[in-house]
Amino acid sequence: MTANTRHLQILDTTLRDGEQTQGVSFSRDEKTNIAKVLLEQVRVDRIEVASARVSEGEQSAVAAMIDWARELGLDRRIEVLGFVDHGKSVDWIRAAGGSVINLLAKGSEKHCHTQLGKSLTEHAADVRETVQIAAGQGLDVNLYLEDWSNGYADNPGYVFELMGLLQDAAIGHVMLPDTLGVMTPERVHAAMRDMIERFPGCRFDFHPHNDYGLATANVLAAARAGAAAVHCTVNCLGERAGNASLAEVVVNLRDQLDIELGIDETHLVRASELVQYFSGKRVADNAPIIGGDVFTQTAGIHADGDSKGRLYHTKLSPERFSRRRTYALGKLSGKASLIKNLERLDIRLSKDNQRKVLKRIVELGDSKKTITADDLPFIIAEVLESKDYDHAELLACNVSSSLGLESTASIKLCIDGELLTAAGSGNGGFDAFNNALARIVKRLGLTLPTLADYEVRIPKGGRTDALTECTISWSETGGAGKGREFKTRGVHANQVFAAIGATMRMLNLVLQWAQPGREEAEHAA
Repeated sequence: MTANTRHLQILDTTLRDGEQTQGVSFSRDEKTNIAKVLLEQVRVDRIEVASARVSEGEQSAVAAMIDWARELGLDRRIEVLGFVDHGKSVDWIRAAGGSVINLLAKGSEKHCHTQLGKSLTEHAADVRETVQIAAGQGLDVNLYLEDWSNGYADNPGYVFELMGLLQDAAIGHVMLPDTLGVMTPERVHAAMRDMIERFPGCRFDFHPHNDYGLATANVLAAARAGAAAVHCTVNCLGERAGNASLAEVVVNLRDQLDIELGIDETHLVRASELVQYFSGKRVADNAPIIGGDVFTQTAGIHADGDSKGRLYHTKLSPERFSRRRTYALGKLSGKASLIKNLERLDIRLSKDNQRKVLKRIVELGDSKKTITADDLPFIIAEVLESKDYDHAELLACNVSSSLGLESTASIKLCIDGELLTAAGSGNGGFDAFNNALARIVKRLGLTLPTLADYEVRIPKGGRTDALTECTISWSETGGAGKGREFKTRGVHANQVFAAIGATMRMLNLVLQWAQPGREEAEHAA
């Protein structure tokens, strides 16, 4: 074994251990594309890409990755898991063009005796045989001590004796896995320090699992103890609860321990998105570094603090990862959140119109979890269109639609202080609302204008819960409107209620035009 160095390497095992995630299997081309991103863009030090002897398809995928990597001189940074099988794994890896085998040995006495049915010395002899075969064929050899965490806890003497029997073998890195994710940071640090002090000529890797949610913390403990390399996966993929997240590991090593790494952080999100797409496993919106919401401020007080003095900024800035800080719009928004979004869209509003738009955002926030910056132009257009006529207010509305039956609507309005109710039915919820509204308007001696056109839009890239903008063109052939053609707009998360909002604006205009003296005032203007 070679001398220990302090340079901390990052080994990503997304394409090997990460593929043990339930339901995840990467194709040959998917593996090659992920490998390219990890080695060329993210610039991890090493990647582990497969297990030997799995299938011909797996061997073909390994060969494709190595062929690409060899042209760039990166082929010895691609590693394959192999087994103590009298050279069969070595032959498989060599046939794929591989240069590095990560040999899996038993790091616990229980595994050695129960699973293999062999003594420690017998197993050590088998390991040495495979190492010699690999070295004879030009392979670099690293050694996994499977279930080392339990093996060290149950009988550390077994681990020490196995290491002693292999100490003079041609082994590059000794990989210490917390195979079942049972360790705590304190135990990792103590055990890793013990291993390093007992075997100062060895380079030790730490391979965590996240069963207790401690994988990233355990990586930091291993790094503090002097590990030569730590293992992780993109998006925390891996068996059961997964491994340690590449993004979390990199950022914590840099920010918490001030360790220099060769990683390019600007491509971490790109790698995450690619693995999400190929694996079908989505990350949570609040996942550190890579989650969709982690650089979004929701509370208005945070936006205000950022505007006045970057009070809620840390070194964990979105720009490090080619991302952008955003300020959510909703019922918790304040003026500063709105201003931040207006600046992003290069929209300028008067303070009075800012107040009106913010009031509308808060109202919409009560019925919709999140309002995006893409929704904002719809809201602004709706608010600025309003002339603040408030003759009619919709107090309550129940719309019901059933397959094979007419839709029904029951409404309660306050018109100039008078409470009025009506019910209607029709071909769809909006038609039912209009028929109910027509009954109320008829009692007032007025006539509703004719609906001439109806347009519905959602923001680009909108989701099923996106705000809906409904614009209705009306034609007034008689009555108070005097032959007018005009448009009204409504915005709501529910398409029917967006149309109802546009209709209520129309009603307020009709009622305004019907006011005594209104026509003379218009002519005077």
